[in-house]
Amino acid sequence: MKLDAEIALAHRLADAARDAIRPLFRAPVVSERKADRSPVTEADRAAEEAMRRLIEAEFPRDAMHGEEFGATTGNSGRTWVLDPIDGTTAFMAGRPIFGTLIALVVDGWPVLGIIDQPILGERWLGVTGQQTLLNGQPARTRACRALADAALATTGPHYFDDHQGAHFMGLAAKTDHKRMVMGGDCYNYAMLASGHIDIVCEANLKLHDWAALVPVVEGAGGTMADWNGEPLHAASDGHVLALGDPARLDDVVEALACNH
Repeated sequence: MKLDAEIALAHRLADAARDAIRPLFRAPVVSERKADRSPVTEADRAAEEAMRRLIEAEFPRDAMHGEEFGATTGNSGRTWVLDPIDGTTAFMAGRPIFGTLIALVVDGWPVLGIIDQPILGERWLGVTGQQTLLNGQPARTRACRALADAALATTGPHYFDDHQGAHFMGLAAKTDHKRMVMGGDCYNYAMLASGHIDIVCEANLKLHDWAALVPVVEGAGGTMADWNGEPLHAASDGHVLALGDPARLDDVVEALACNH
């Protein structure tokens, strides 16, 4: 699949989101609560609006799915999936571990993804069948010889319900709990793609939360799946795993299935 024009646009989208976000970082920013009680700021909205304008101009037949402004229909079988600030809570706290997520989904499968950290100037690009790049240089996951050696990350325990939390703790009990990472949103997946984290486990994610992550992680040598080990697609249920070493997938699925 040749995606040169789409990759070029994705970079321009990330640049536009950076331009909208950076002036508002650690500045007095007005925020409010959405229907699900999650926060949203003027930076979220400005960044998504800027990206939507570019997509409409260049690929008007493509659909769009954004966290802040919902979905538009298209007739190309392709959807641009946007999360202008994944980690709004971190952004509001002045912590540069949020990211802009940009994905191109074709017939339900993510084929292109960008994780962009606008403050640190870090950008991971993943494309199906290609090596993931961090600022133009190859990014690679690391090997993990045993689950007991694995560094596990999740955004936070409060994002699990009691049932999901019990399964997560079953996995956590079999990993290196002294290296567990809490907080980080999409940045955890970027760190996994660059070989600093071994496993990310989350639940209740929406398409805009994870679509961009799949090409980035898999192009770096890792794998992403649901909690049953099945590949992620647009109809997946929001239970998300990322592994730097695909050889550990069966171990992780087995650990999650054990309800401790």
